Amino acid sequence: MIDVHIHVSPSGLNGPGNDEDIQLRHPPDVVAESVRGQMREARVEQALGMGRWNAPPDDPLGINGILRVAALVPRLHAVGAADPTRVDRDHMRRAAETLKTGKAVALKVYLGYLPYGPDDPGYRPYYELAEEFNIPVIFHTGDTFSTTARLKYARPLAIDDVAVDHPGLKIVMAHFGNPWLLETAEVVYKNKNVWADLSGLIVADPEDLRSEEKRAGIEDVIDRVAAAVRFTEKFDRVLFGSDWPLVPMAAYRDIVRRMIPGEHHDRVFKANARELFNLP
Repeated sequence: MIDVHIHVSPSGLNGPGNDEDIQLRHPPDVVAESVRGQMREARVEQALGMGRWNAPPDDPLGINGILRVAALVPRLHAVGAADPTRVDRDHMRRAAETLKTGKAVALKVYLGYLPYGPDDPGYRPYYELAEEFNIPVIFHTGDTFSTTARLKYARPLAIDDVAVDHPGLKIVMAHFGNPWLLETAEVVYKNKNVWADLSGLIVADPEDLRSEEKRAGIEDVIDRVAAAVRFTEKFDRVLFGSDWPLVPMAAYRDIVRRMIPGEHHDRVFKANARELFNLP
């Protein structure tokens, strides 16, 4: 299995609700031990860690924290962060040099957390880099884990403009745009260069998952997401992701399995990601 969406270092997106950063401020060896345990229990062979926004100048894509953990976690890959406020020539040159090393397998756009739409001119140089290096761009879409974020920038429908204007760009809509599931499904259905991941649809710790109230909510989510995925008619463009540490990997894997018909499990849990991100 491949988990295309986890966090192993702080995102840099400070604000109320970003509690996952607290869990990731431990030393790399401590975080690595947790990640290895989660991956082993869930039988996840490879995972993608999301990059840090607003990292220091010597880390133009915010991946150094991921790489420190990845040195201790086999087949943990980095996803660089795109910053629409940093597009000067020197910054973009250093970003390109980082991508040349192959250390980042994708770029991440934090829609909503940053008050810029996906069609903002500040993102275009990053789209050009992604096309040049043949890597996907992962967009946060849907609900945010911060009360200071602005939802209007994270609506899934806005991704349609990017897909049309950049037909050579490989796009991933994170979190299936939840709660705008049908918007996401339509954008995937319409555009051949758009994928969607199933990460972060439920936020829960092990104790929450045992509560009757939480289980009832999970059943609702399973039904709604399963219907939206069927609407896409594109099981070859749906990806498994957990959004760990917001939910245990193994428990979330079992939930997602119920959203996807058995005959499509291999594609959704492994093959789609391997092909899209050019993974070993």
